[in-house]
Amino acid sequence: MVNYFDFGSILLLVCVTVLLLGLPLVLPPLPPPPLVVMLVPVVIFMLLILIALAPSGLAVASI
Repeated sequence: MVNYFDFGSILLLVCVTVLLLGLPLVLPPLPPPPLVVMLVPVVIFMLLILIALAPSGLAVASI
């Protein structure tokens, strides 16, 4: 059987998991970010959709 992770990497993954589960319980709640910051992923998504649907400009030979 192939071992993908050694003991050190498994220990690191366990520590990161414990921190991600425990920090929200310790840290105070943060205020919501400004609207402009919340719109950044939406704008990036819209640009990616626009690029995906834009014509490539290459001529396709008709059969």
